[in-house]
Amino acid sequence: MDFAHARTMMVDNQIRTEDVTDWDVLRAFLTVPREAFVPEDKRALAYIGKDLPLPAGRRLMAPSSFARLLQLLLIGRGDVVLDVGCGTGYAAAIMSQLAGKVVALEEEATLAELARTALASHAGSNVELVQGKLGQGWAPAAPYDRILFQGAVEELPAAFIEQLRDGGRMVVVEGHGNAASARLYLKEGGTVSNRFGFNCSVPPLPGFARPPQFVF
Repeated sequence: MDFAHARTMMVDNQIRTEDVTDWDVLRAFLTVPREAFVPEDKRALAYIGKDLPLPAGRRLMAPSSFARLLQLLLIGRGDVVLDVGCGTGYAAAIMSQLAGKVVALEEEATLAELARTALASHAGSNVELVQGKLGQGWAPAAPYDRILFQGAVEELPAAFIEQLRDGGRMVVVEGHGNAASARLYLKEGGTVSNRFGFNCSVPPLPGFARPPQFVF
């Protein structure tokens, strides 16, 4: 299979058509081999416009959804980025093309090992892979200029607000299925605001379920 051609077709037919126009973002998608971050038996499907299954019940986000979230995040060259739920490391590799440093956080050991191998070959030296509970963020490297979640969350823990640098941006998909939406959080002068970005259905991330509420 001609993966380079498939990569170009992905950008032209899946990403550009979703109003992703940032050239740095497009170039990163053209550079990083998505097939290197999926299980070997799924590589022929690496460039289809859908989420792909990963080990441990996780999924790799569809290219168009990830590209739109990334454009909303607006990463700058000197930014320190927290990638929450990095999975096999594809998003971290893409963001390593855009940021000063990427901290790739993964909880699942199997995925972290796959990410370590793939990132060693297909990302810059500016990616730090760390293992820990996704819902706690990664305080040792905080504060972060940008934070992005590789899946939808039901409830956003306060830890992420605390770990976001003043002047920083955080993009998170909140909700379930077709009712979910991407939201942009901004932190200015210690005050946090958020606004609607776009409707977006992506696979859920573990560790962010809303606690059950007692009902009389």
